[in-house]
Amino acid sequence: MNDLNPGHILQTATAFFPAKVLLSATELDLFTKLSEKPMNGVELCNSLGLHPRANPDFFDTLVALNFLLRDGNGSDATYQNTPETAAFLNKSSPAYIGGFLEMANARLYHSWGDLTEALRTGKAQNELKNSDKPLFDAIYDDPARLEQFIDAMTGIQIGNIMALAEKFDFSGYKTLCDVGGSGATLARAIALGHPNIICISADLPAVTAIAKKRIADSGLSDRIEAIDLDFFRDCFPKVDIITMGNILHDWNLDVKKMLITKAFEALPSGGAFIAIENIIDDERRENAFGLLMSLNMLVETGDGFDYTGADFDGWCKEVGFSRTEILPLAGPTSAAIAYK
Repeated sequence: MNDLNPGHILQTATAFFPAKVLLSATELDLFTKLSEKPMNGVELCNSLGLHPRANPDFFDTLVALNFLLRDGNGSDATYQNTPETAAFLNKSSPAYIGGFLEMANARLYHSWGDLTEALRTGKAQNELKNSDKPLFDAIYDDPARLEQFIDAMTGIQIGNIMALAEKFDFSGYKTLCDVGGSGATLARAIALGHPNIICISADLPAVTAIAKKRIADSGLSDRIEAIDLDFFRDCFPKVDIITMGNILHDWNLDVKKMLITKAFEALPSGGAFIAIENIIDDERRENAFGLLMSLNMLVETGDGFDYTGADFDGWCKEVGFSRTEILPLAGPTSAAIAYK
């Protein structure tokens, strides 16, 4: 017993403490405010509309967690962003990923409080758990929630999308369709990095309107088409590459196989199907984030789940793909690729 240490248990048990500090700071736009100039604690409280009790504990906690830098000590000390928070949590930065943090704070933080009930019932625990309406129907019906969801998906995927654009060899292909393309972030990244590729971003009509605006704002309307597509009802466009970012894990096994089959049918010989997901290692021991994301799918959808590379290989070969590979992207995320 003398060699045992409960530190890891206690640190994990209170991991929601630092998470909520970061999420609240993002909700308050603290990092965006500090992009304007360094501020002391009183100035930050006044700027953010906080009670004096927040000073200095809230700001010093962010310093200790390496989300802020502090110059000096005491009441005259000033705070500023770290290079990371300046790049990724300042809303004026093109690399802003705070959309995902905003959604995590508004929705996921509360839903995860009911994880035990999800484990006991196998049912979703989000704000719709007492409703018969499917999650995505509710998200797409609410313009504000839809924008938040699109920004969240952009935030969580942008690093992976840029890594895919750099690491995957697109030279032998001419056309690509991103199914469930959201705000056309993937299509825009591929079009910018690979002039040989003409892209399509496909999603439901409410999302297509947003994608068209973002494509136009990027000056890429001649390279990218945004189209309406219901992947339960419609066939996929005939293109050289079909991509899906965090789509397969939303659904149960039957829907996963249906989507993979539609991708296979749309591709020519030599075509590629690319799923960007937090692929779990085959022995299910190492990719903790992938496993946590699979639990998130339980909380969010009930029957959605994340999967291993071996799972993906089996499903794809079952419908006719000749081979698969796993291409590591950013952090715990990979591209699972199937070749026809």
